[in-house]
Amino acid sequence: MTVEELSKSIVEQVGGAGNIASAVNCMTRLRITVRDDAAIRADGLKALPGVLAVIHRQANYVEVVVGPGKSRRCMDVLRKMGIQSGANAGANAAAVPDASDGRIKRAMRLFGQIFAPLIPGIIVSGLCAGVAAMIAQLAPGYADNPTLSVTYQLLTGINAAFMTYLSAWAGYRAAEAFGGTPVLGGMIGMFTTLENVNAISKTVGWYNDAQPLNAILRAGRGGLIAALIGVWIMCKLETAIRKRMPEALDTVFTPLLTVIFTLVPYVLIIMPFTGIISTGLCRLVGAVALNRSPLVRMLAGFLGASLFLPMVAMGMHHGLIALYAVQLETFGYVTLYPALAMAGAGQIGAALAIAVKARRVGNHRLCGVINGAMPAAILGVGEPLIYGVTLPLGRPFVTAGLGAGFGGAFVMLMEVASTTWGPSGVLGAFVMTEGPRGALPSVACYLAGLVISGVIAFFITMAMVQGDTLQDISC
Repeated sequence: MTVEELSKSIVEQVGGAGNIASAVNCMTRLRITVRDDAAIRADGLKALPGVLAVIHRQANYVEVVVGPGKSRRCMDVLRKMGIQSGANAGANAAAVPDASDGRIKRAMRLFGQIFAPLIPGIIVSGLCAGVAAMIAQLAPGYADNPTLSVTYQLLTGINAAFMTYLSAWAGYRAAEAFGGTPVLGGMIGMFTTLENVNAISKTVGWYNDAQPLNAILRAGRGGLIAALIGVWIMCKLETAIRKRMPEALDTVFTPLLTVIFTLVPYVLIIMPFTGIISTGLCRLVGAVALNRSPLVRMLAGFLGASLFLPMVAMGMHHGLIALYAVQLETFGYVTLYPALAMAGAGQIGAALAIAVKARRVGNHRLCGVINGAMPAAILGVGEPLIYGVTLPLGRPFVTAGLGAGFGGAFVMLMEVASTTWGPSGVLGAFVMTEGPRGALPSVACYLAGLVISGVIAFFITMAMVQGDTLQDISC
């Protein structure tokens, strides 16, 4: 199928354009909100060539995995068909999931709803920081070379352009998710990093001139955790104020009072309190990921990488963003993410083993799904393999995690650290440039971990999955 044919077939299988309330694409999938859930034909969607997986866990909402790049092109076709698109398509389904979901699971999904649109910026900034670190290590005198110097400054500038205002981006998205005014949420988030916070801290006697990082209140204190809590409070206040504000005054005074009434408790209470939480999280993660005992680090890496795929399948992996962000804001690097990135390599190894066995029994449909998902998996986008191959088959999902665990143990043992989170697979090598051994050894250990994960997952899957069970399976 061409992209246009595939897009039109997807629309047909969800009840036609008239049944689609809104749609939006992420990196790998179309997220479609429909008016009549009964009109969705999940089996018909799965049978379409080019559809790698279908996720229909919530009423009036379905996700169709087609792979990176193709998801955007499909969305362009849907727009031409007159289908409404917007950043909040699927937001209601994500914010109000099935009743069977617990509070923690709902919170994790809402966290993902907030941060999913920020992933491209996270990836770009991290890649630029990683390449800049490699330039600095390979060419210590780069500042004397005009070409290298300009390149370095551009790369570090791109990284700073995103990371400096990450709390503002998060605040904007949080306000959208919580039902507030997005730009006001962005203002609350941005205020977190301003020098005005240090001036306030000095005025009330909370600033530590000798050790600013230990101050009760300082710019950046609490980071993303503070921004999200502050914006949630802001949205509640905005709703309460608007109910009581005369319509003629609403446009001016509701946003003004909302921001003022939010900032006072935000700066004086929320930022100091969440700063304590952030410090505690850093110490907790550091006690495991930066432990001086190799055995403790290996165990942490094995368990983290082994359990990461189930977290992704349940949509709970976005909850780890808080840990990543706190580490990055505090230390300038992330130690947990490199181990978890091994999960993708474990899936590749397991999928290759399934492909070998499926080919032997003549299951060409399954082989086609694996072939379609493999390029994305190699580049670090593992969702097509999760929802299209390993998770539906069950046992390979487990063997992929087990194989990834060995790779996670290795990279944690070697103390690999990253400049950000998001890029994985072979592209992840460009951000794995931190760690006590330097940029190049860290990258080499990361790549070695990918190989370990894939190879072990391949052989475990070959041993645990019987070929005859794949003969009639169509994922």
